[in-house]
Amino acid sequence: MAKVKGYIQRKSMLYVTGVEYGDYTMNHVLGCAHGCKYPCYAFMMKKRFGKVSSYESWLEPYLVENTLELLDAEIPRLRDKIKSVQLCFTTDPFMYGYDEICEMSLNAIRKLNENGIKCTVLTKGLLPIELAELSPDNEYGITLISLTESFRKRMEPHAAKYKDRLAALQALHDRGCKTWVSMEPYPTPNLVRQDLDKVLEAVAFTDRIIFGKTNYNKEVTAYPEHKDFYNKCARRVIKFCDGRGIAYHIKDGTLTVLDDERQGDAL
Repeated sequence: MAKVKGYIQRKSMLYVTGVEYGDYTMNHVLGCAHGCKYPCYAFMMKKRFGKVSSYESWLEPYLVENTLELLDAEIPRLRDKIKSVQLCFTTDPFMYGYDEICEMSLNAIRKLNENGIKCTVLTKGLLPIELAELSPDNEYGITLISLTESFRKRMEPHAAKYKDRLAALQALHDRGCKTWVSMEPYPTPNLVRQDLDKVLEAVAFTDRIIFGKTNYNKEVTAYPEHKDFYNKCARRVIKFCDGRGIAYHIKDGTLTVLDDERQGDAL
């Protein structure tokens, strides 16, 4: 198993996300070893504000060693304001191959749950089955934008294999957990040719699907029909979810031409 590069301390842990489908979040790791090449929005923001100097350094994660102590201090003050806490927005709570990060994430979720706070999790790693023993209100999700392993190796080289992510998610679903999938950043056909319906069928057991386009990528904007492509994909996601009673959310800017059918989301 991989080791974190080192340990850091922070002055605070819980904060309001400010994004369209989030409440509070926590990021108890600086960096991410998955090496995503979309490019990585979290890295771009951290570099912009001087938290990291290069993508190479971003790939060597640092664990916030005082995470649990910060939660002990902040939960009493924020408990009544928090609807849920998402792990995480600028890192991965179950970073593939990093047991120490995974253990800290489990302990953080336990602590939040013990204080009556629901957690929402998103990972490109493997969701541990131990999550099934925690609060039934929690929601566990994976990022899945393809089923093509050659694409995963190119764009998410150090993340878990797609089939392994799905298997871990399915295992939690089978234990009665709430599960969801983020299909973002979904690639255009010039990045990978694939059947969206096959990807949707693979996650049809989940309770919620979030779909969004790829941003900040010159290859995507160079695709001549990228706006029309995302409009069609978003409508297919909506039709698929409506037909199976699955909640969905279409990320802002993805569906740019609205029609007379369902508009917005069904969360």
